[in-house]
Amino acid sequence: MTEPLHVHFEDLSVGEVIALGVCAADAETIQAFAGRFVPGWDLEAGAPDALIYVLWNRLFAEKGRGWAQSKVLAVDGLRFQRNPPAGELLRGRMTVMGKDPVGDDKGIVIAQHDLLDEGGRLVFSCLTRGLFVRR
Repeated sequence: MTEPLHVHFEDLSVGEVIALGVCAADAETIQAFAGRFVPGWDLEAGAPDALIYVLWNRLFAEKGRGWAQSKVLAVDGLRFQRNPPAGELLRGRMTVMGKDPVGDDKGIVIAQHDLLDEGGRLVFSCLTRGLFVRR
């Protein structure tokens, strides 16, 4: 039995900030990822950009598991500000920037996503457009 979907288009408000959770990449994860996907990456430089994207995507996917979001239409405006060192905790957040109803049964939610380090500094950001079911 699956859990009922609990976040629909109408449940989100423009300006609302949603915590996506916390994650970190340990030295072994960074080394394995870089060795496989970013050959030649200097491990002293911290987590590579591609791994930062994967960490954000995991947080977003886990948070949205129970959402009535049928599809992520776009991920735009990716910004990689810094490469955190191994083990640094990253905190994800999503800010609803806009909403656009599309017919009677769905709507598009535009959101700003940020990953912040332990000091509150921006590590990564992007914009998403997601298609949500309306109640």
